[in-house]
Amino acid sequence: MTAKMYYDNDADPRALAGQTVAIVGYGSQGHAHALNLHESGVKVIVGLAPGSKSRALAQEAGLEVVDVAVAVKRADVIMLALPDTSQKAVYDAEIAPNLRSGQLVMFAHGFNIRFGLIKPQEGIDVGMVAPKGPGHLVRSVYQAGGGVPALFAVERDASGTARARTLAYARALGATRAGVLETTFKEETETDLFGEQSVLCGGTSALVKMAFETLVEAGYQPELAYFETLHELKLIVDLMYRGGLNFMRFSVSDTAEYGDYVSGPRIIDEHVRTTMRQVLKEIQDGTFARNWIAENEGGRPEFERLRARDRDHQVEQIGATLRSQMAFLNPVVVQAGQAQAAAGTKGAAGPTSSTASSSAPVAGAPRDAVREAAR
Repeated sequence: MTAKMYYDNDADPRALAGQTVAIVGYGSQGHAHALNLHESGVKVIVGLAPGSKSRALAQEAGLEVVDVAVAVKRADVIMLALPDTSQKAVYDAEIAPNLRSGQLVMFAHGFNIRFGLIKPQEGIDVGMVAPKGPGHLVRSVYQAGGGVPALFAVERDASGTARARTLAYARALGATRAGVLETTFKEETETDLFGEQSVLCGGTSALVKMAFETLVEAGYQPELAYFETLHELKLIVDLMYRGGLNFMRFSVSDTAEYGDYVSGPRIIDEHVRTTMRQVLKEIQDGTFARNWIAENEGGRPEFERLRARDRDHQVEQIGATLRSQMAFLNPVVVQAGQAQAAAGTKGAAGPTSSTASSSAPVAGAPRDAVREAAR
C-alpha cells in the first residue's frame, strides 16, 4: 500500500483563521516555526522564560514575546519547541496548569508523549508536525520558496478540529510544499531514534572514525584519510539525496560501483543487522529513553565524557585545519556552529528532530541533530 502524501491543496489554512499559535522555545526548531508561521499570516506569540537570552532575538525578528504561562493562556495552539529533556519540567510547571478544553498542544517530535513523560489532560487536542530536517533548513528552504517534508500525527482529537488544525500548521510551516506523511507518535519516535542511532548520527560517525583510523594506522597521511573517509562523504550523500542509491552508483566510477557491491556487505554484515535489531528493540521497549532520562537526571556525566572524547578525535583535529582553508565551506552560520562544537556547547540556534538541545536560535546553525528545540 502506497502511503499518501499531503500537499498544500490538502491543508485548509482557514482551520487556523482567527487563532493564536504560541511557540514555546526559540531554538533551532522554535525560531523556524515562529517565523515561518508568522510570515504565512498566522498570529504567533513566543513563550519564553523571563531571563531567556532568546527574548531579544525573537523581538528583533518582529515577534511578540511573553512568559510561557501567559502565552499558553492566550493561545489556541501551543507548540512545544523545546529540547526533549526540558519539555516535561516546562509542561508541568507552566503549561498544564494553564490549559483549557479545546486547545491543541503540539510537538515537533513524539518522545515525551510516546514514553509517557507528558500526559495532557482530557479535553486537550494533541498533535505533531515533525520536520525531516534541522530548524535552520526549515527556515532557509521556506524563505527560498520551498519546504522541508514533515510527518504529522494526531494523538487526540477532543475538539474534532485537531487534524485540520495540524495540517494547517504544517502548511503554514511550509512543509506541505514538499509533502507531509501521516503517522503516529509511536511510529515517528521509534523510527526517528533508530534512524539517528543506526545511520544518520551514530552509524555514520562510527563508520567514519573507524575507516579514518584504519588508514592512519596503516601509515597513510591523516589529511588524505580525512578526504577519503569524511570530506567525500557529502558528495556521495548528495548523489543519493538527488536520485537514490542507483543514481549514486551511476555517477561514480565502475571501479567504485564494483567495490560497493563486493565490499559493502562485508563491512555492514549480518552481525550489524543483529545489532541494529537490538538497538531498535531497546528503543521500542523504552530502554534507551529510560537510560537517557536517567543520564540527564544524574547530571549527564557519561554524555559529557563521550562528547569530550570525540571532540578531540584526530579526524576532528585534521578536519578543522583543512576546513579552515576552504572559505566556501564557512559561511557565518556554519562558523557559529563549529565554534560551539569546538567548545562543546550548543547555544542559541545551536546544533539538531529528531534528534534536541538548547532553546535559542543561531540563524541556521546545525540541529541537535535531529533535535534542538525538539526538532
